[in-house]
Amino acid sequence: MKIIKHLTLSSFLLSCLLFSHGAIAEISVIVNPDNPNNVSASQIKRIFLGKLKKFPNGSKVAPINQSSDLELRKEFDKKALGKSSSQMKSYWAKVVFSGKGGPPQEVKTDDQVIEFVLGNTNGIGYIDASKVTDNVKVIATF
Repeated sequence: MKIIKHLTLSSFLLSCLLFSHGAIAEISVIVNPDNPNNVSASQIKRIFLGKLKKFPNGSKVAPINQSSDLELRKEFDKKALGKSSSQMKSYWAKVVFSGKGGPPQEVKTDDQVIEFVLGNTNGIGYIDASKVTDNVKVIATF
C-alpha cells in the first residue's frame, strides 16, 4: 500500500512538472492604441533583432523586452525570433561588439511593458496573452 501511494505521488509530481514547463500558452505583441501600424511576424522579428528601426509609416520604433531570466522572454525568443536564449545572448554580444547597436531595454513584468507601451506611441512589446487589457492594441499572437 505504501508503494502505491509513493508511485501515485511521484506520478502526480512528474505530471505537474511536465505541464508547468508549457505554462505560457500564448504571447501577445502589443502597441499603443494610437499606433496606426500593422506589423507582420517577420517585421516583429526584425524589430526585436534591431534590424528594423521604423514602423511602416516611418515613425521610429521603440521595442521593449522582458528580462532574459523570465520564462515569457525565453518563449518569445523561441516562438517569435526562432532562437534560444543562449543564441540571443550571443547575437547581441556580436551586435554590440561590432558597434552596430544594442538590445532593447528590458523590464521585469507584463505591467511594466504595458506602462511603457501606453506612455510611448511608438512602443512595442510583448506580454502573456492572459494579461491583455482594452488599453493596448494587440498586433500579433505567438
